[in-house]
Amino acid sequence: MKVCVVGLGYIGLPTSLMLAAHGVQTVGVDYNEKLVQTLREGKTTFEEKGLDELFSSALEKGIVFSSEYISTDMYIVAVPTPYDKFSKKIDATYVVNAVKDVMRVCPKGATLVIESTVSPGTIDRFVRPAVEENGFRLGEDIHLVHAPERIIPGNMVYELLHNSRTIGADDPAIGEKVKRVYSSFCQGNIVVTDIRTAEMTKVVENTFRDINIAYANELAKICRQDGMDVYEIIRIANMHPRVNILQPGPGVGGHCISVDPWFLVGDYPGLANLIHQARKINDSMPEFVLGRVSEIMEERGIADTGRVGLYGLTYKEDVDDIRESPTLQMLESMKKHLASGIKVYDPMVTRDVLPNQYHDFDAFLEAVDLVVILVGHSHIRENMDRLQGKAILDTRHICTLDGVYTL
Repeated sequence: MKVCVVGLGYIGLPTSLMLAAHGVQTVGVDYNEKLVQTLREGKTTFEEKGLDELFSSALEKGIVFSSEYISTDMYIVAVPTPYDKFSKKIDATYVVNAVKDVMRVCPKGATLVIESTVSPGTIDRFVRPAVEENGFRLGEDIHLVHAPERIIPGNMVYELLHNSRTIGADDPAIGEKVKRVYSSFCQGNIVVTDIRTAEMTKVVENTFRDINIAYANELAKICRQDGMDVYEIIRIANMHPRVNILQPGPGVGGHCISVDPWFLVGDYPGLANLIHQARKINDSMPEFVLGRVSEIMEERGIADTGRVGLYGLTYKEDVDDIRESPTLQMLESMKKHLASGIKVYDPMVTRDVLPNQYHDFDAFLEAVDLVVILVGHSHIRENMDRLQGKAILDTRHICTLDGVYTL
């Protein structure tokens, strides 16, 4: 069995490395020639716990990186699936283009696995027509499978090994064939089902978490209005054996929880009402945090200084992934509330992303009077005492200093 993984980003690269490290002959393909060259030089393209060690193991086993598609037995497509911010429907362009590129080189009888997260019905609406328009007969010349990824940045390697997987296939026998490939490394349960169920299951998982977070965020707003401690209320409520409320925060980021629920809203208007409202609540949190910043600046008499520092650019702690980051969402709205010149610092983001972005923590602290903790990196937890003397808005409920402002 020879496998070609299409797309070497946050999902495709760890997947290709895991396959190769566990003895599957693997080729990783990406149109980005600079990225491919970096990998050929033995360097990974993003920070992730355990990724360098996995990379070394995959190189030893002979993984190949290419910008050209080749003929293999199986293709795993792991490309982005954004959504249209107006219609809320999935933009399947990257997936369809990858499928068309596969069709140019794949042998008859090849298995095409879509690992990208898609909305229910995407494979029926977009992938099947793309295959048939290229003269291939589904179920004979090409076998379609959907095996959605189930990993999260910051713990990818562990989750690839241990998380359960879902494999949706038209033909159960083909599903079992793909299951054997993933079983080369996956120690979790692997369930074989139909494609539409696999599509829906992945989206439902992320939507569930989004709704739970929205509940916590709405509680934070209610408690703020009446001067109650939302964290204490959640702590006590969670002592009940059937209650598990998540923590409020400055918003929801990343390419899963902040995106996948919109697929259901876009495809099922009028039905996905709770989901839609949860999305609106979570998307409102950056504005809510900005309101708190304005209140604190007025209270502390620093409203005219602009000496505000945002700690954290990534969408979650201890990763370098800034996709759909609440901080970036805040900065989009910043001009409505505050003067320009807001300072930003994130120890995980070493490249320049924004103006007024600092790469030295001491210089960042010297330039600000108010620190807004937006991401709970290990770095800030270990350096909390260095915030002494600053006004602090802690949106992650991690600060141990006295006099801290919260959501």
